[in-house]
Amino acid sequence: FFHFCAGICSALKLTVPSHTIHGIEGQPLHLSVDYNFNATASEIQIIWLFERSQSNPKYVVGSVNQGVIPDLEYQDKFTLIPPNASLRINPLHLSDEGNYIVKVNVRGNGTIAASRKIQVAVDVPVTKPTVHTEPSSGVVEYVGNITLKCTVDRGTRVVYQWMKNGKRLHAGPNYTFS
Repeated sequence: FFHFCAGICSALKLTVPSHTIHGIEGQPLHLSVDYNFNATASEIQIIWLFERSQSNPKYVVGSVNQGVIPDLEYQDKFTLIPPNASLRINPLHLSDEGNYIVKVNVRGNGTIAASRKIQVAVDVPVTKPTVHTEPSSGVVEYVGNITLKCTVDRGTRVVYQWMKNGKRLHAGPNYTFS
């Protein structure tokens, strides 16, 4: 396989994580980006955009060579240290969930550009569960039912599982789940 290109080749390689990045609400999150190119560069520009579902991408931070140009609205939240194109978000909020788009432009005797998208999901740690019993005495002698109700105040992607003596309970004649 032989590749020939007249003038400048778009030989700018931009590498980002291909899977969804999970961050924890209130914690910092690092979006790792690597780029390399086989051209002489007089200018390197890095641009970061954020795109929530059903909304237009908006500029969050960028740089030209070593100079960082933040969006003033977000300047305390996003950190970019050129020539590194990686982005640090601190602190992470639920509203930061969405797609982050990084674009790198390299100007030499022409301009080469590449952009990639990183999907970010924000997780909220699950709070300690509370269990309510009905009847509240928790005593049911011989006949009758007892209802155990488990709730958590906060948490994303919560899964409930009931155990008895360390073994998982399954629905049957004695147990119903809702």
